[in-house]
Amino acid sequence: MSASRTSKSGIFDGRLNLEQQRKRAKELLKSARAQQGDAQTRISIHLPGKSIEDLQLADSQIVIARENGFASWPKLKSHIDRITEHQRQIASGHLPKLDTVQTLHLRCGSDISHCLKLAGFVGAFMEFSDPFCQGPVPDVPLPDFIETRARFIASSYRIDFPDAFSRLQREYAGLATLGDYDHVVLWFEHDSYDQLILAFLLDFIANLRPQTRLDLICVDRVPGVERFIGLGQLSPELLIWCWENARAPVSDAMLAFGQTVWPAIRASKPDALRAIIDNGQSPIPCMIAALDRHLCELPDPGNGLGLTQELTLQILDDFGPLPAGKVFGHLMLSYEPLPFLGDLMFREILADMKQTSSPLFDFADNQPHTPWPEQILSLTETGHEVLSGTRNFMELYTGERWVGGIRILSVCSLR
Repeated sequence: MSASRTSKSGIFDGRLNLEQQRKRAKELLKSARAQQGDAQTRISIHLPGKSIEDLQLADSQIVIARENGFASWPKLKSHIDRITEHQRQIASGHLPKLDTVQTLHLRCGSDISHCLKLAGFVGAFMEFSDPFCQGPVPDVPLPDFIETRARFIASSYRIDFPDAFSRLQREYAGLATLGDYDHVVLWFEHDSYDQLILAFLLDFIANLRPQTRLDLICVDRVPGVERFIGLGQLSPELLIWCWENARAPVSDAMLAFGQTVWPAIRASKPDALRAIIDNGQSPIPCMIAALDRHLCELPDPGNGLGLTQELTLQILDDFGPLPAGKVFGHLMLSYEPLPFLGDLMFREILADMKQTSSPLFDFADNQPHTPWPEQILSLTETGHEVLSGTRNFMELYTGERWVGGIRILSVCSLR
């Protein structure tokens, strides 16, 4: 859908340069010997008890390797050599044999489609990107469910309803064809956007039982990528790395877990999902944290804000008036513990936050034709009070929003 994420420009794509890492190790050694505090702290974190006087280049190389997610410098070098070889193969057109034309790559967005082709994958690509992390996810029959989701997508992301409805129908119908392929690979990351869709797909597949080989690539970190946000930021070579290192068969336990989680997401109360989270056991390691983050969108008892709403106000409090697009950038790159939003999804959150009897933020540039990312947001006195917890947003809220199957209304509307 239009709310799905696309490739994230400006975010590190995972291609490490060996000479650059060698230079960083030499600079770290020099800084540590010069008694610079930050360098000494980095040394002590990764080499506790190591005397600065005895520090050698090999030691600083170990620190650089561990900061990049590797146990040793040789492992870092081996990884870079492997990625460099993939890069050479791609550039020369001598692509490695990875999959077959009877493989289907299933992803909750189109962000990696082009890079898969560049990397040498020849299988078909299917997008299923109904963003369950926003809007109503009710426990109703599938035809009604699809219509409900299409109406939300059309109204929130400003798409004509017939277009939203027909696209959703195509995507849901496409899932019935999984058995037409010899091999189906699910490509997912660790955030709630991906993991809620993954829960649905596992439940769907458990019921469909397609006669095909099923694999899952589910990653929450990639070596050398300090802030991994999603698969869409990775270069083609790093997608090959995911294929070689993060792919595992979809087990019966995974399918059963999806059948437990998906109804809990659709429930009108959070109790079942909270019990799953509190239990902490999952055959899919990424999912528990994502489900917990999903429930953080429920109103906080103290200030009435969901976490994204609270972080938005916090950014405005920290930086002062900012364009909405800059707020989104800070949210994704620094503030959000588990980034999951696309830009249009964030626009919907801002629009929902405006449904209040007293605004939390003003638009300094209120020109009707100014693109929304350029509109300047400024925290109001009410916004400060809500952020500090002296007022509760739910006492001011006049709208309606959903967290999965949980409908959130203003306090006044419930009286």
